[in-house]
Amino acid sequence: MELSNSEEQLMQILWKKEKAYMKDLVEEYPEPKPALTTVATLLKRMQDKNFVGYTKQGRSREYFPKVKKKDYFSKQMSGMIKNFFNDSASQFASFFTSETDLSEEELKEIRKLIDERIKNK
Repeated sequence: MELSNSEEQLMQILWKKEKAYMKDLVEEYPEPKPALTTVATLLKRMQDKNFVGYTKQGRSREYFPKVKKKDYFSKQMSGMIKNFFNDSASQFASFFTSETDLSEEELKEIRKLIDERIKNK
């Protein structure tokens, strides 16, 4: 299941904070800040999708992510590679290295990471 752009923006805040009350989440938004009702609606949708949980603290709810950022990002990347690059990681790597403005140093660092990964397989 995927998040909408608005849900993903809120999820980024929640991943950063790890646990937060609604007012704390709203405070993290840039101006103009969304209404509390908007954030409440997003949180409810995200609970329905099983991305967010909460614990009751008196009359308030403390929200927390139920999905790790790394797991969500990994699934998104896998979907992008499948949908845009014919399920080919090498096509993705070719596009990424040729279409982004990477410095020689950054390309060497990527090569080093790949070489280490190959060595450990």
